[in-house]
Amino acid sequence: MNSTRIISGLGEIADRFDLVLMDLWGCVHDGIKPYPPALDCLARLGAAGKTVAILSNAPRRAGEVIARLSEMGVDRALYTELFASGEETWRYLKTRPDGLAQRLGRRVYPIMSERDRGMLEGLDLEAVDDVGAATFLLVTGIADEKSQAADFDAVLKPAARASLPLVCANPDLLVHRGGVEEICAGAIAERYERLGGRVVYHGKPHRKIYETIFKSCGLSAPERAIGVGDSFRTDVRGAANMGAGSVLVAGGIHRLELMRAGRLDAGQLAALSRKLSVVPDYAVSQLAW
Repeated sequence: MNSTRIISGLGEIADRFDLVLMDLWGCVHDGIKPYPPALDCLARLGAAGKTVAILSNAPRRAGEVIARLSEMGVDRALYTELFASGEETWRYLKTRPDGLAQRLGRRVYPIMSERDRGMLEGLDLEAVDDVGAATFLLVTGIADEKSQAADFDAVLKPAARASLPLVCANPDLLVHRGGVEEICAGAIAERYERLGGRVVYHGKPHRKIYETIFKSCGLSAPERAIGVGDSFRTDVRGAANMGAGSVLVAGGIHRLELMRAGRLDAGQLAALSRKLSVVPDYAVSQLAW
């Protein structure tokens, strides 16, 4: 198994990539406010002529994510394009590009918070509150930050028995919002699979969203791209699956495992890489130049 090179910032390796696939949560912001070193890094990447594609598993339309970033203090000029799992999900439900999508039907049982309701607009869907009347489930996230995946069994178990497909707009398992941990749609989707249900995922680490980005950005050599994110499971594995490089931001979702007294612990990093069978090419304590 290869080892990970620990760096202080992306400036050390900037000559090795042209396209940056930049994660948001745990890298650029904490769900409430941006990290100043991350904003500086984005500005310097742009000044260095790099294409910065924000790649987020946010379960919302791209325009909503852009607007939220601007409100938070992440200026639109700091990145080239933005791609969101929610946008990919919406387009999948709008265009119905494959056989499964065409068989989903129009009656959806949504598992989502009010802030995600925009995902249903323009899709000609009927949202139902009885899973027995649904033809498929759509999960974007939770309304109560204290919810756990098992709390949805009253819906998931009968849905699995009825062989209803579940469309997942965010494969992440959990996130830290202002330092408080809460589950994401991926945790509910993962439980549904354990119950025997079928899940259609959109976003990292699945190939489709990367292929969309490479085509949009005109990249023909995946090795000239690098994925930057705080998750082994989505950011590092997703980049590796596409033949791109990867930078793990250790101070994000894995911070309790990897950070010791504010410093990245190389031994813990190697141990976690072995445990998860995925090795980032580089690692930083926080996103910085």
